[in-house]
Amino acid sequence: MENLLVELGLSALSAKIAVSVIVGVGILLLFVIIGGILTWVERRVSGFMQSRLGPNRVGPEGFFQWIADGIKLILKEDLIPEGSDKVLFRIAPYFCLIGVFCTLVVVPWGTELIVADLNVGLFYFISITSLVVIGVLMAGWSSNNKWSLLGGMRAAAQIVSYEIPVGLGLLVPILISGSLSMSGILSAQGWLPWEWMIFKSPFTIISFLIFFIGSLAEANRIPFDLPEAESELVSGYCTEYSGFRYAVFFLSEWANLFVVGAFISVIFLGGGNLPEFMAGSTVLSLLLFCLKTLFIVFVIIWIRWTLPRFRIDQLMKLSWKYLLPAAFLAFFGQALYMLLTWQHETFQLVVAVLMFIVFLVALFKFFNRVRANMREQNIPLNSTQSVTA
Repeated sequence: MENLLVELGLSALSAKIAVSVIVGVGILLLFVIIGGILTWVERRVSGFMQSRLGPNRVGPEGFFQWIADGIKLILKEDLIPEGSDKVLFRIAPYFCLIGVFCTLVVVPWGTELIVADLNVGLFYFISITSLVVIGVLMAGWSSNNKWSLLGGMRAAAQIVSYEIPVGLGLLVPILISGSLSMSGILSAQGWLPWEWMIFKSPFTIISFLIFFIGSLAEANRIPFDLPEAESELVSGYCTEYSGFRYAVFFLSEWANLFVVGAFISVIFLGGGNLPEFMAGSTVLSLLLFCLKTLFIVFVIIWIRWTLPRFRIDQLMKLSWKYLLPAAFLAFFGQALYMLLTWQHETFQLVVAVLMFIVFLVALFKFFNRVRANMREQNIPLNSTQSVTA
């Protein structure tokens, strides 16, 4: 595209800036669309889980509800409370937006589909997401509201606490792949399930669980939504926000679902890797990546409508007493495992296949129990029928 713009008369520098702006605007639009659609997905899934309809009026199956909600929030009055720090209050939502939006730069969407393949992609991901806590803390501090301040303080303590085990949990994939680049970690995996990072060894499963739980906490998702806990903090750091700025906070939260799913897909589930005879198919690679990502998103939504919220002391205890020691155990255990088996690739393959088989057995039993529970829900309360798993 740069060459085309140069041929049209632009200088090399102007062409580079124009391409950067076009790519940035395109990613931002994609970011907004993904976040908006996921609001509809979550409301429909939660409706199914709670035996209700969810949005079903605007468009087919209520699909355009996210557009209607966006228009409504844009047209609402933008209120700023008296006594607040107006500058910080106005810009706080955009810190959250930037902290989530900029992570998409290093995500490999499929074969050769990456905006910037940084050689420190994981460091970039950890550092740029820290902007979210700054935005949340600014929102709580500047609102001149005690509930908002409590929410902001909770967010700061929560995100700082969980960044440590999340960062340490990523050391295991780095150790195996020998790279901090997202594409480097992806290339260290294959397309078969037992070639994915999650099944490489028993310690990679521990690493996956630490990263998954820590990412939920950093994203303020239930059961870790203490900063915006409606039951005791009204709406936490969002209490004084209205209109478009309120929408930006929740657009960031739902888009962050996709970001978490995308990074888990790339780091632990093989991303968009395809068999060698299909390796040139960019479309299929993108489709596979999206399917894995959406599966993780569904699991996160499922957890939200299943588990109760933790208390703040339970939240901190989980991070410092359990996840942090488990992260050290995973790192040193993986280092020792690699040291003992680096000359025995067959043994590593057998371990990976056995772990995948155990996972399939556990998954089968789990879904069998889910199916039995769903059948029980359809039995009238005064019925004498019974369902066994």
